[in-house]
Amino acid sequence: MSSIIVMKTEGDGAPEAEHGQADVDSLMKGEYKTATFNHWTGEEGRLYCGIWECTPGTVRVNYTEWEFCHFIEGEAVLTNEAGQSWRLKKGDGFIIPPGFKGTWETVKPVRKHYVILTAKAQ
Repeated sequence: MSSIIVMKTEGDGAPEAEHGQADVDSLMKGEYKTATFNHWTGEEGRLYCGIWECTPGTVRVNYTEWEFCHFIEGEAVLTNEAGQSWRLKKGDGFIIPPGFKGTWETVKPVRKHYVILTAKAQ
């Protein structure tokens, strides 16, 4: 028998938060403190699903994985290395493909659902 996984950050069944902060090499502006509530890992450790939170700040990003995001709260601007920008806010869903390089600027504190798929080991 299968069951569903309900993603939440408080109460019964909520995972322990993993707190982080952007590393010095990628941080461009602000604090960019994060909290990750990973609810599920599967597909031989390649698939991750949960809720992620971030304080305002700007970081350089270099994606090697696929990521689906759905903003629950907040606002961010993603800019690729060619200078194309996307302003994303509460209610927006989007996919970041492997190879995306640029910046992630959290304008208003973000809370998002995420699904990440990493590449198979070679």
